[in-house]
Amino acid sequence: MLTIRLSQVGKKNKKMFRLIVSEKTKDPFGDCLEILGSYNPHSKDLQVKADRVKHWIENGAELSPTVNNLLIEKKVITGKKLTSSSISKNRTEKMNKKQEENKKAAADKVAKKRQLPLRPPKKQPLQKLKLLKKPKRP
Repeated sequence: MLTIRLSQVGKKNKKMFRLIVSEKTKDPFGDCLEILGSYNPHSKDLQVKADRVKHWIENGAELSPTVNNLLIEKKVITGKKLTSSSISKNRTEKMNKKQEENKKAAADKVAKKRQLPLRPPKKQPLQKLKLLKKPKRP
């Protein structure tokens, strides 16, 4: 099965990526059938041979989720963006609970503000300052 995916090139702290077509099971650093373009994540610059990408998709090549999202952003292809990583059920339940708690807390905060009186609170009189007397020396 063929996939269109990213292959890393460039230096350690200045990574660049190539869009390549290769077998899904092959190492992305090995041989590839064709280089379709390049992507610079620092400048968000994507250079693609759009006609060749469409050709490979028509011939049955799949897209990796990251490449799919990049091509949709740059309007090379149309469709929905995909999630590139999955979240476990437990994690999604925890996230949903936390969002619900945050919504309730925000609603309670708004309700408290509405219950406060509209006039400003009365000023409390200042307490008299007591000066400390120095103890006498014997």
